[in-house]
Amino acid sequence: MKAGQVLITGCGIVCAIGNDKGQVLESLLAGRTGVGPLKYLKTGHTEFPVGEVKMSDTEMERAMGIAPGTPTTRTALMGMMAMHEALGQACLEKDDLPHVGFVDGTTVGGMDKSEQYYLDFIDNDSRNAYIGTHDCGSCSEMIADRFGRFKFITTISTACSSAANAIELAADMIRLGEADVVVAGGSECITKFHLNGFNSLMILDHGQCRPFDAGRAGLNLGEGAAFVVLESAESAAKRGVKPVAMLSGYGNACDAFHQTASSPDGEGAYLAMMKALDNAGLKPSDIDYINAHGTGTPNNDLSESQAMKRVFGDVMPQVSSTKSLTGHTTSASGSIEAVICILALQNGFTPVNYAFEQADEGVIVPNMKLAPDRELKHVLCNSFGFGGNDSSLVISNVSNN
Repeated sequence: MKAGQVLITGCGIVCAIGNDKGQVLESLLAGRTGVGPLKYLKTGHTEFPVGEVKMSDTEMERAMGIAPGTPTTRTALMGMMAMHEALGQACLEKDDLPHVGFVDGTTVGGMDKSEQYYLDFIDNDSRNAYIGTHDCGSCSEMIADRFGRFKFITTISTACSSAANAIELAADMIRLGEADVVVAGGSECITKFHLNGFNSLMILDHGQCRPFDAGRAGLNLGEGAAFVVLESAESAAKRGVKPVAMLSGYGNACDAFHQTASSPDGEGAYLAMMKALDNAGLKPSDIDYINAHGTGTPNNDLSESQAMKRVFGDVMPQVSSTKSLTGHTTSASGSIEAVICILALQNGFTPVNYAFEQADEGVIVPNMKLAPDRELKHVLCNSFGFGGNDSSLVISNVSNN
């Protein structure tokens, strides 16, 4: 490995299609969606299918060994589960953490508990401990505190590109020599704020979402968490840990076209992908697979398609959106989909674009056939946020580097 490389030495994930990497891989290979009727969020809007993690808060608390009644949030609990898996694979223990950084991406933070206990907070002070978990930084601290004392903790909140931007910030720190090991990613639970907010924008599908399909009518919300352990080549060699993948390059751009909508020509997405390729020292033809942002909204999928066509021309790599399997996990989507890309690299397959049926003019035709035993060298993972804050990651197979 070369000096300056950013290696991935561990990763963890929890989402609608699995509570760890093994379960997620099994669902990906089976093309099995985790989107279904809403179960855990207490709301009257049960008409919208969602991609919920298939565990209650109590079950997650029990799995993480947290005493009943301890103030915590669903966002933090999912983050703890993903962090536990990532640290384990990277062979990082409690005594190592004072030398390890933590960059977390989230937007709703502890809003699930705020929504439940706000009225109690007005009438009495019996739920103040839960109100105090509202802000995004509190969730990051709760995740970190479960494992020990990290070298530093910081939180990124850029809507749906939060986790990807957390990974980019962590990688910058490693490349600049400010840190040797950083855990980065994001966690986000579904809240009433999410559901009502996206409903007010009229971009929720009442059925299964269909990214890039001619009949697409919106997104399905999802939730989950994922973290990757980023590490310098020197640190990995010193610790004797084997990398699972490499973060070859990354790019962020903001076209500021609109508060929520993507630009018609996909300018921000185009710039993010081009920056990521340039940062990695790769050509468009080097990319074997694109995990698209692919929300299933008419605007996003057309805009992203235009951007990909500008980058790749007539030689388009295989493309799919895995949001029809996981739901749109908003702030956590960048890291969840990065881990999915790592699983694809390690196991030699391209995930399918579930529920696609009919091509649409101007929109790419995604991958609908699982192609096992396919060698992947470099994949591109897109995460685009409101306000045009767009990020792309290039993740590479370490066996080819």
